[in-house]
Amino acid sequence: MPDVYRSSGLGLATVQDLLTSNAFIAILDRSPPPEDANLPTSHTKFFQTDITAVDQIQAAVDATVVWTTETKAPLGGVINCAGVGTAAKIIDAQNNPHSLDLWDFALSVNLTGSFNLSRLALPHLIKVKPEDTPDGERGVIIFVSSAAAFEGQPGQTAYSATKGALRSMTLPMARDLARHAVRVVTIAPGVFASNMTAHFPGKTRKSLENDGVVYPRRFGQPPEFARTVRWILDCAYVNGETIRLSGAGRLPAKL
Repeated sequence: MPDVYRSSGLGLATVQDLLTSNAFIAILDRSPPPEDANLPTSHTKFFQTDITAVDQIQAAVDATVVWTTETKAPLGGVINCAGVGTAAKIIDAQNNPHSLDLWDFALSVNLTGSFNLSRLALPHLIKVKPEDTPDGERGVIIFVSSAAAFEGQPGQTAYSATKGALRSMTLPMARDLARHAVRVVTIAPGVFASNMTAHFPGKTRKSLENDGVVYPRRFGQPPEFARTVRWILDCAYVNGETIRLSGAGRLPAKL
């Protein structure tokens, strides 16, 4: 079941998890997966793709579809893990307005990139043979939102806007695709261990662990995200939902 992922962080963890089920996975990213990931070339295919470039997304989707004919594994869905974390207050300490370039960048990667990859894959996905089940499902689109879609912090206006938009378009897209037997589900992670959070100062990490989660008091781990993806793929009744994955964390405002 070829799916489309990202080659690092939560996306890489998802790839590694689904490979244990013999999945075929197309990986779209600007950089290839790390060599030490040891991904099998028989079941993975990397397509260098800038998620902000529509022509590159289209080329990668078309190449993935060709690959499905070679592997005899039908297209099974898209998992949109590409994203950037941006930080800027709407008015900074020097009373300057939020950068429009930064706003456009956040939207182009987090929101428009996910929208484009999904919409360009869907003409192929809705034509695959339905599964031999009572539901006759064809596939799943998964978006990655964030706790910031619910409790954005100071400096997260642009980031929260993109993640909130992903959350908001989940249900209407699921309704659009119901007649094609394609589900749409969004995951909204809290604070997860990643390349970005690895560089947080110790004080920041401790504050997030103490105030950002209830239990367990630690950052989420990529395999926990991957297992949530697997559950979504396996549970045909979950559709049109945004699932919080946050250790019951509800971040208070840090003014």
